Amino acid sequence: MFTGIIETLGKVTQLKQEGSNLHITISSQLASELKIDQSVSHNGVCLTVVGIEEDEYQVTAIEETLLKSNLADLKTGDLVNLERAMILGTRLDGHIVQGHVDTTGTCTNIEQKDGSWYFTFSYPAKADQVTIEKGSITVDGVSLTVVDSEKNSFSVAIIPYTYENTRFKEYKTGSRVNLEFDVIGKYVARLLKNQ
Repeated sequence: MFTGIIETLGKVTQLKQEGSNLHITISSQLASELKIDQSVSHNGVCLTVVGIEEDEYQVTAIEETLLKSNLADLKTGDLVNLERAMILGTRLDGHIVQGHVDTTGTCTNIEQKDGSWYFTFSYPAKADQVTIEKGSITVDGVSLTVVDSEKNSFSVAIIPYTYENTRFKEYKTGSRVNLEFDVIGKYVARLLKNQ
């Protein structure tokens, strides 16, 4: 479990395809604090640490993960939003994030307004993937509050700190992002669908 509060950015230093798996090596200040078999969120995708060497560590993304997320788009030198798993008993500053990406979305508009930024994203139509105004959404692992909610799209407001310390500063119209919808909303949608 995660909170959607990004700890730091990592840099992809190596990508190695092996069968349908992608081995990803990341340089990060967190590397020295990690342990083998530990879960870390990478752009919102929970991956297990399989190797550590100095300031780099390795994770492996399987085919299902690559099909549902933007990790297949990674290139050497790309930045990745990183968050270690939450510690039970501490503050939950974001919202409950599982690290299980539901789908990818596309950035359709970026607007700078009075020192902040408004980003709009669209996503494929699916009955259990909905947003509500003032509800929670995770974009590339970042816990955010929905500002405007439309059918198959939503917008979020980004403060300067989040803009500078996450991948948001790199997004352009057309950028593909990982989306994890609010887990409580997903359960409610499923219950209503089954009635």
